[in-house]
Amino acid sequence: MILKKIYLVAVAAMVGMLGFQSCANADESNNTASVQLKLVDAPGDYLEVNVKIVDIQYNNGDTEAGWKSFGKPEDYPMNVDLTTLIAGNNLLLANEIMPSGMLKQIRLVLGDGNTLKIEGQETMMSLNTPSAMQSGLKLNMNTTLEPGFAYTFILDWDVQKSVVMAGNSGMYNLKPVIRVNAEVNSGSIAGNLTGEVLVDGLSVFNALENVTVEVYDNTDVFVAGSNTDMNGNFLIPGLAAGDYKLKIVNVEGYDDYESALITVTVGTVNTVEPIVLEIPTL
Repeated sequence: MILKKIYLVAVAAMVGMLGFQSCANADESNNTASVQLKLVDAPGDYLEVNVKIVDIQYNNGDTEAGWKSFGKPEDYPMNVDLTTLIAGNNLLLANEIMPSGMLKQIRLVLGDGNTLKIEGQETMMSLNTPSAMQSGLKLNMNTTLEPGFAYTFILDWDVQKSVVMAGNSGMYNLKPVIRVNAEVNSGSIAGNLTGEVLVDGLSVFNALENVTVEVYDNTDVFVAGSNTDMNGNFLIPGLAAGDYKLKIVNVEGYDDYESALITVTVGTVNTVEPIVLEIPTL
């Protein structure tokens, strides 16, 4: 009888603890949302673009609360070669449970010591970072985070526009140009690129590495781009729903290429038929 009473008390205690934990989880999900930030690279004519991110912060428009950091101090600095973030490769900048409500802005705080490598030059060049960028590059989000929902934002860093020559000095400045899109509100185009090569009069098709694939909308306005990897694969994320076409131009030894319209839908990866660049006909 005594054992039975002890057992019942223990069960009641466990039920109470589970009930408390369940309520705590429910309260947490009712007040928080999950946020991921992924960094990808639009193509540029550089062998390496190395940047140091010393902090990533956000604010919800509350002037008193101010800026808060994603992650922990030991997560920084992040050193990344932007040119490696192609063909579906990305850098997970942040993965955090944060208060639901307005996510007004994020900012990337950059350190010094950023470097650049250009084809034909053996040594790294200094990539000067203006003081304004070191205090933080602000990106407008203006997104309401619903409680219990998960959000992934793609930060597409346009390297070509972000590296600027400083007059005739031979020096380069880093002035980041970043396009932000929500993965939940976007789709992607993926594919593979090969090039025709004649071997003993026969056509052989080899993967084309580091070739720029550009995306244009149906009014012929440039939207985004990415480079192919060593296997000729490419992935261009963060595209709003709509019709697009691919262009591949100025590849030495090959004709230019332009695709038919490709319809992108939200939340899907649209894999196109393999693309083959052809040798110009004589």
